[in-house]
Amino acid sequence: MPEAAKPVFLVDAAAEPALVRVEGRACFQNCGCLRDFFTEMARQGRCRFVLDLAGCTGMDSTFLGVLAGVALGLRTGSPPGSLVVRRAGPRNLELIQNLGLHKLLTVETGDCPAGDCAALDCPPEKNELINAKLALEAHQHLVAADAANGARFQDVLAFLQKRVQQG
Repeated sequence: MPEAAKPVFLVDAAAEPALVRVEGRACFQNCGCLRDFFTEMARQGRCRFVLDLAGCTGMDSTFLGVLAGVALGLRTGSPPGSLVVRRAGPRNLELIQNLGLHKLLTVETGDCPAGDCAALDCPPEKNELINAKLALEAHQHLVAADAANGARFQDVLAFLQKRVQQG
């Protein structure tokens, strides 16, 4: 993949709400660092986020499961938080709705502030077991978000559970 086409997550952690921009394809290969970013922000007491998908060229189920996990965690936090998705585009919006994530997060069409964004350092995870654990957790979040996802992802879940158990 040419350097210019590399997917990137741009964040402005100082903004209120914190701003995350997705540029390129968001997938299992690059979403671990975004999950880590949200975890660290929650540890710091941050609970409001805007996710700008205008530059997102596609999303896989693992990335969407990471978003589901973030949204579930924010809803049950103290104080409760929010994840707002803006400028999703027709295909990405369809993916969000088909998996029931629109019930957990807020989808808006408004613009996003420019923000003082910096790229997250997201080297691809080369450890297959770590990737399998991330994907398993993400798909479990999708099922928690909408029970209908259990049937959609039953084979994926079985495969990932077996892989994780094998170590």
